[in-house]
Amino acid sequence: MLTLEAFEEASETVRKVTQETKLVYSEYFSAQTGNKVYLKPENMQVTGAYKIRGAYYKTSTLTEEERQKGLITASAGNHAQGVAYAAKAFGCRAVIVMPTTTPLMKVNRTKSYGAEVVLHGDVYDEACEHALRLAEENGYTFIHPFDDLTVATGQGTIAMEIFKELPLVDYILVPVGGGGLATGVSTLAKLLNPKIKVIGVEPAGAACLTASRKAGEVVTLPGVSTIADGTAVKTPGEKIFPYLQENLDDIITVEDDELIVAFLDMVENHKMIVENSGLLTVAALKHIDVKGKKIVSVLSGGNMDVITMASVVQHGLIQRDRIFTVSVLLPDKPGELVRVASVIAEEQGNVIKLDHNQFISTNRSAAVELKITLESFGTEHKNRIVQALREHGYQPKFENANL
Repeated sequence: MLTLEAFEEASETVRKVTQETKLVYSEYFSAQTGNKVYLKPENMQVTGAYKIRGAYYKTSTLTEEERQKGLITASAGNHAQGVAYAAKAFGCRAVIVMPTTTPLMKVNRTKSYGAEVVLHGDVYDEACEHALRLAEENGYTFIHPFDDLTVATGQGTIAMEIFKELPLVDYILVPVGGGGLATGVSTLAKLLNPKIKVIGVEPAGAACLTASRKAGEVVTLPGVSTIADGTAVKTPGEKIFPYLQENLDDIITVEDDELIVAFLDMVENHKMIVENSGLLTVAALKHIDVKGKKIVSVLSGGNMDVITMASVVQHGLIQRDRIFTVSVLLPDKPGELVRVASVIAEEQGNVIKLDHNQFISTNRSAAVELKITLESFGTEHKNRIVQALREHGYQPKFENANL
């Protein structure tokens, strides 16, 4: 079913509802990696993610009878919005089952398109089982978020756009959850040019495709744990697995900590909000051992709620030593706090939090504890501040930074 003709038809169809997401050349990531890095900003789609492509194309291929039965799906958020948007466009009902852990913004955005949202289960797989039960009980038409060749065809239209804009692309990096996006992009890329390398990127805490490829068959992980909620899938698609086996050249796994750093990189250097799953391909850039190649990182979505965003920013600043906490012991007498503050000020450190504990010792005159949370310009600046404290007789100990 995944033919060049089908991809061409899908490209014409999805053009009715998609934004034009032209490639963005990244000077920052190009300099960091020694390659020519381009970003495919699917986070700029009308629903905030690429999923509108597969959902709309799949809905367009249904009969009027199938659509009028009502559409149902399970999703951690982006496919949910895609199906809800498609249902609204075609004038039919949509029921979306989402994990209870889905960020509030994704739930509300899905409801805003007129869909009925049912929260069930802790992860996508549990939500999907419930959605299938509801489909059987109520006669709804189920639209699978990834294990559907028509949906995968719609997602693959991304590769058509990349190829038209950058015909000599060498590598395409694509996030992997259940595998629908990777199936469409890798299959079409190989049809257009077999020499293009397509690499899937999974979170280390939900590497279901890595495990399945190693086993040579679809396997289910006992559990998943990752901040990349959009790719927190325990089992890759059965129907699409053969295409992934054949067309993906490699799979890279990245740790959650790498996604946190990638979020800061995107905000600071490209002024773009990209959700954690969409950042997988950015974090993977440093894992590719090539130079001088044209690489496209697909940014799959940008639907991140503000609370998650704030947490990621805080942890990212801590990882980069731009926020850190030290504790020092000092006598409990007037002027000691000013003395410490003066040392820090001389090194241009910025104090953002103080915690003065007089009960660290029974002898307060001998020692009280002062925890200082500081803002610095980075690791080198942090080390200068700490060294200055030592030179003035303090013995700073590092603590877990907490804002």
